[in-house]
Amino acid sequence: MRFGIFGSAQAKRGGPDVDSGAGFREFVENNVKAEALGYVSSFVVEHHFTGFGQISATLNLLTWVAARTTTLRLGTAVITLPWHNPVLLAEQVATIDLLSGGRVDFGIGQGYRHNEFAGFCIPMEEADERFDESLEVLLKAWTSDTPWSHRGKYWQFDNVVVEPPTAQKPHPPLWMGAGRPASIKKVADLGYRLLLDQFAPIEQIGERIALFKAEVQARGRRFDPMSVAVTRSINVAMTAAERQKALETRMAARRRVHDLAQRPDGQNKSTIMTYANTLEAAEAGALYGTPDEIVTKLQTLRDVGAEYVLLNSTGGIETLRRFAKEIMPAFAGEPSRR
Repeated sequence: MRFGIFGSAQAKRGGPDVDSGAGFREFVENNVKAEALGYVSSFVVEHHFTGFGQISATLNLLTWVAARTTTLRLGTAVITLPWHNPVLLAEQVATIDLLSGGRVDFGIGQGYRHNEFAGFCIPMEEADERFDESLEVLLKAWTSDTPWSHRGKYWQFDNVVVEPPTAQKPHPPLWMGAGRPASIKKVADLGYRLLLDQFAPIEQIGERIALFKAEVQARGRRFDPMSVAVTRSINVAMTAAERQKALETRMAARRRVHDLAQRPDGQNKSTIMTYANTLEAAEAGALYGTPDEIVTKLQTLRDVGAEYVLLNSTGGIETLRRFAKEIMPAFAGEPSRR
C-alpha cells in the first residue's frame, strides 16, 4: 500500500496579537516532516467563505510546499472548476508543475457546498456545464503549442497560447472526486484517476472501486490500483476516552460542513451529505483506535481493493509519525491481487 496525507489548514482572524499565518506555516512544516516519514503525497482542499479560515488559495499554498520538498506529490482535492477562469488556472497549475519537477496531481470536481456557489453568485444548477467547459479549455491550454480560440457558453478566449508548458506530458495527472455510479463511470470514460471521500463506509468504498475497475477494463484499459485514492480520517487513540473525544470532534466538524453545504430548500443530495451522520457511522468509516485496530481496518480496506490511502490526521504530525512508525510497516509489501 501507499500512503499520502489529505487536509487543510486554518488562518485565524483576529487582532494584532493573532498570528493569522501560523496555521499555514505549521501545515507546510508538517508536509516537510511527512515526506521524511515516507508519505508519498499531500492532497489539499479548496474551500471558501467558511468563517474558520480553511484553505482557499490552494495552489499558492502548494507552491510553498513544493519549494520545501523534493519527492512529495502535490495534490488538489479538489479544485472546483466552475469557480475558476480555466486559462488562468491552467497557467497556475503549469507553473507549479514546472517548478516542482513534475509533481502535481491535479484533482478536480464540480463542488457541493451551496454557500460557496452562493458566495460566487454562480447557480449550482450550472455546475455540470461549467465543469465540462472548463475542463475542455484546460486540456486545450495544456496541449496546444499554437494560438487557439474558444467561444463557449461561459468562457471566451481569442488567439491565446498558455505559458509556461507543464513538466508532465501531455499534462499533470487528472483526478476526479466522485461518489455516484454515473460520476464514477464518467471518470473512467475520461481516463482519469478516482478520488473517494473520507466518509463512506468501507463496504461502499469496495463497491465503488469494483465499479471503477470494471468500467476501466470495459474500455480496454488496464486497471491500476494506484489510480484510486481513498481518504480516511486517522487518529491513533489508545483509550476509550480519547476515541470518544476524537469522534465527537469529527461529528462537530461534520455538522459544520453540512450546514455550509446544504441548500435553503434542503435539497442538496450530494453523496457526501448522506452518510457518517451518527457516531457509529463516523467510527465505521474512520481509522480510529489502537495501532492494532487500525491495522485491522486498513486490511479490510485493502481486501476491498484500496491500495492508496490518504490520511486526514486529526492528531496532527504526532499521529502521522506514530502511523509511519507503528502501522505503515505492516503494509510495505506487494499489493494484494484481487
